[in-house]
Amino acid sequence: MKASEFIDADLSLLERPLIDVRAPIEFAAGALPGAINLPLMDDAERREVGIRYKQAGQAAAVELGHRLVSGERREQCISAWEAAIAAAPESVLYCFRGGMRSQIAQQWLAERGHPLPRIRGGWKAMRNLLIAMLEARREAPLLVVAGLTGCAKTALVQALDSGVDLEGHARHKGSAFGQHPLAGPSQIDFEHGLALDLDRLPLARVVEDESQRIGRLAIPAVFWQTMKAAPCIRVEMPLDWRLEQIRKDYIEDLSGIYHRDYGPELGEVLFRKQLSGALKRLGKRLGGERLGRLLAAQQQAFQAQRHGRIEAHDDWLAPLLQEYYDPMYRYQIDSQPRTTLHVGDWDSCLAVAQEWERERLH
Repeated sequence: MKASEFIDADLSLLERPLIDVRAPIEFAAGALPGAINLPLMDDAERREVGIRYKQAGQAAAVELGHRLVSGERREQCISAWEAAIAAAPESVLYCFRGGMRSQIAQQWLAERGHPLPRIRGGWKAMRNLLIAMLEARREAPLLVVAGLTGCAKTALVQALDSGVDLEGHARHKGSAFGQHPLAGPSQIDFEHGLALDLDRLPLARVVEDESQRIGRLAIPAVFWQTMKAAPCIRVEMPLDWRLEQIRKDYIEDLSGIYHRDYGPELGEVLFRKQLSGALKRLGKRLGGERLGRLLAAQQQAFQAQRHGRIEAHDDWLAPLLQEYYDPMYRYQIDSQPRTTLHVGDWDSCLAVAQEWERERLH
C-alpha cells in the first residue's frame, strides 16, 4: 500500500472536507465536525455483514459485503463520492477505524481516477484526539455566570468574546421546558463541538452555571469538575424582569419556531403539548394540588395568547418560579458554596465579566 493512501489523524484535518463512509446509524450516533455521510453500506447491509463476520469470519463478511454493494448499488456509491469530490477536491475519507470500508471506497475511486487519502485509524483516532484536547484544555481560566431562572444568563455569555454557550451546543435551554423543537446533537457530537469551542479560547472562558446534564446530554466529567471549582458572578433581577425574559424565550420564540416549521395549526398543538408535557413531568416534585392549579392557569393562558394577551402566562410562570425553581436554586447556592466575585444586576455582571475577560486576554 502506498504511503499516500493514508493520512495520519490530526485535528487540522477538520479544516478539510471529510467524507464519512460509515452507515447512517453510526453517523447519527456521532461524526467528525463538518463531515458528510456518504455510506458504503446502509444500516441493513451493515447489520448483515456484521452477523456474517461473527458467524463465519472476516473473509466471509468481506465477500458478502462485495455482493451486497455491487452493480447499480456500487455505481450509486461511486457517483455520490465523485459528486462530493467535484465540489471539494481536497476531501478525505474515513470509516470507523480507517479499515476495510474506507479502503474499498478509496480503491473504487482510484480506479475512476480520483486518488483520495483516508485517515489512519479513522473516526476512532480522530475522536481520541478531540477528547484528549478537551481534557488538556480543561484547566484554562474559567468564569461561571450564575443566577435565578430568567436572569438572561445565556444572553450574557453570548455577549462576551470568551463566552462558551453550553445550551447552544446542546440545543436545549437546560430546564424541563428547554427542549428545542429541532432534534439536538448526539452526546458524541456535543462533546466534539464543545472541545473545538474550548480550544478556540485558550486564555479565558465564560460559561453559564449548569447542572451536569443539559436535557439528555451530559457535560464531560473533566470539564464539569472545572466548572464546579471555578469562581462565579451572580445575576440578581426582579421577578417582573425575569418573567419578561421567560415569556420571550419559552412562549414567543418557542411558539414562533413551531408555527414556522409546522404551520399555525399543527405548530400550535405541538407548542402547547411541549409546555404542558414539561409541566406534567414536574408533577411528583410539585405535588398534585399545585400541578393541577398550574395546569389550569396554563390552559387559560393558551386561550388568552390567541387574543394577544401573552402576559397571561405569568399566572403559571410566576408561581412556578417562586414556589419551585427559586427555592431549589437558592438551596443549591447554600449547599454548594463557591467563590463569588460579584452579585448584581445584569448590566453590572456583564461589566464584571468583560473586565475579567480583558485581564486574561491582554
